[in-house]
This record gives sequence, C-alpha cells and structure tokens, in this order.
Amino acid sequence: MTKRDADERLDLVFFALSDPVRRAILASLDEKPRLVSELAAPFEISLQAVSRHIQVLVRAGLVRQEREGRISRCSLDAGPLLEAAVWINQTTKYWQAQFENLAELLGSPIGENATKGDENHD
Repeated sequence: MTKRDADERLDLVFFALSDPVRRAILASLDEKPRLVSELAAPFEISLQAVSRHIQVLVRAGLVRQEREGRISRCSLDAGPLLEAAVWINQTTKYWQAQFENLAELLGSPIGENATKGDENHD
C-alpha cells in the first residue's frame, strides 16, 4: 500500500467515525455480527438511511457485509481502527514533543531575559 493509499484509507476511516450513528453501529457490531434490520432498530431513521451509513463503513473497511438473498449480515473489521490508532499515537507523540520543546524554550534564560527586559521599559 502506498502512502497515498494509506492516507486515503485513513481519511475514509475518520470520515466514517465522524458520525454518531456510524459509531453506534460499530459499537453494536463489536458484540457480534448483526443483520441490517437489527442495526437499524435503535435509530429513528429509515432502513435506507442506515444502509447508507453502513455503506460508508464498508468503504472505510470497518464493516464487512455478506448478503444471502434479501438478508444482509454485517460484521466488524477492526483493522482500520488499529491503523487510525497508530496514526493518532504517532501524532500525539510528535505534538507532545513539540509542546515539551516549547515549554523548555519558554523556561530558558533567553525567555527570562526577554521578560526582564520588558520590565525595564516601564
């Protein structure tokens, strides 16, 4: 998988996770595979709307859908969630290091001298 493909897949995962209905569907699938009608039951939206949410999850690779005639069963594929978690962890480490560097710089004698210099101009 190229970096561009990985970035596009990550975009699809975060887009899929951006909606509370889709997150609730994923939480429901965490327990066991379910029929689309079972996934739709808790929501006050149409079966067609739930199906569109499921298709977003399928495109993101988070859900696998198997059809047997008119019956459609969905199951969770957590692999893309792991990829997103790895990205979040790497990004968190980067920004944490940046904030530590900034704190060190602000606490340095150079930062203190600049503050003292401002006090002398009052």
